[in-house]
Amino acid sequence: MSILNVKNLHKDFGKLRVLKDISFDVNQGEVLSIIGPSGSGKSTLLRCINQFERIDGGEINICGMAMTYRDENGKTVYAPKKALHEIRLKIGLVFQNFNLFPHMSVLQNIIEAPVQVLRQDKQTAVANAERLLKKMGLSEKAKEYPCNLSGGQQQRVSIARAMALNPEVLFFDEPTSALDPELTGEILKVIKELAAEKMTMVIVTHEMQFAREISDKVIFMDEGYIIEYGTPQSVFEDTANERTRQFLERYRTR
Repeated sequence: MSILNVKNLHKDFGKLRVLKDISFDVNQGEVLSIIGPSGSGKSTLLRCINQFERIDGGEINICGMAMTYRDENGKTVYAPKKALHEIRLKIGLVFQNFNLFPHMSVLQNIIEAPVQVLRQDKQTAVANAERLLKKMGLSEKAKEYPCNLSGGQQQRVSIARAMALNPEVLFFDEPTSALDPELTGEILKVIKELAAEKMTMVIVTHEMQFAREISDKVIFMDEGYIIEYGTPQSVFEDTANERTRQFLERYRTR
């Protein structure tokens, strides 16, 4: 079952086209990793799907709901606000720089959206937050504030916060880029555990070995285009694309 379908998406910033005819799909329970050099459009693509940026053309379908579609004149239009809100509740995004509320405790950060957006009663939201903190190995940190946590702990709180809305698909925008190598391992372990539980995920990452191990599909992007799209085997081992080989070779020699 397709959870996410993107077709012929393009995005412009002024006269600069940063996403060019992007098409791919993600089925339920799959992990898709998006790799490529900085500036290739990876994070912009995630921001478009999560409604932080408006696209200039193409179609996005999430959980069978059209976020954007083409009208009778072929122009891309967005779904009504109510539908966009419903779609937003089906997806979660984990940012590279945590984006936790500094004036709220760990527990408050996690229950804020379920209580305010989903209108959950506070007792239910707290119970769910405590379950997620236990899953993240952070039960003892519920009353702490973000400033008292390590980067790895803050990112695990961010993952718990995203999962508190029970999303159908979870997006990660370079979740380890702000962490040192030791803390990076903490986050990759959590994501691997989610993959083992068949959580549908789309991950922008520079961790090549991790992407090879965890992914069902891999996209390699460059200059706003999808250069290659296939299995980890086809992209990392059997690629016939010279640009892909050049990119991967730089990582192998680091």
